[in-house]
Amino acid sequence: MALAAVCAAAASSILLAACGSSPTNKDDSTFTYLLDRKGAWQENKLAGLPKLPQAGTTLLPFDVSNDTPLKFAVDPGSLSVGSDGVVRYTVVITSPSGARNVNYEGIRCDTYEWRLYASLNADHDGWDQTVANDWSRIENGSLNSYHAALYHDYFCTSKMPVGKASVIVENMRYGRSQAVVH
Repeated sequence: MALAAVCAAAASSILLAACGSSPTNKDDSTFTYLLDRKGAWQENKLAGLPKLPQAGTTLLPFDVSNDTPLKFAVDPGSLSVGSDGVVRYTVVITSPSGARNVNYEGIRCDTYEWRLYASLNADHDGWDQTVANDWSRIENGSLNSYHAALYHDYFCTSKMPVGKASVIVENMRYGRSQAVVH
């Protein structure tokens, strides 16, 4: 009986030692699966800015919201897909009175962000790069949230560009948005 008590005591102390490991302050919320780990992303350097859309250039219109009076279009000649996963394009935003904003921008598909590289200068004859900004989160729900429309409808799928620039241009030309094509 004493031997059984000694064995039971030894077994329980082994069990307690195994279960009673000291608590750690490790934060499990920082755990990342191997395939979800991000490498050190590097944005491609701009080789130059595209030509401004000229009068008569056939632009690719796209819908943003039925509630906005503005018209939105992309210059197909400016659209490119970089090896860094950024879709770069010139967007032309036209008001009902005919006033136009012309921007050269990029959308980063993997992070749902956009950035401005340049805008039409005050003389309307070239690019103004002093307005460039850093990457910003794309806003949803705005009447003029054209970045979200381009991201979801034409440029990106599964956090990657839909395809080469020619594929995106053809999809926009024929109104084949990602909302329709699955």
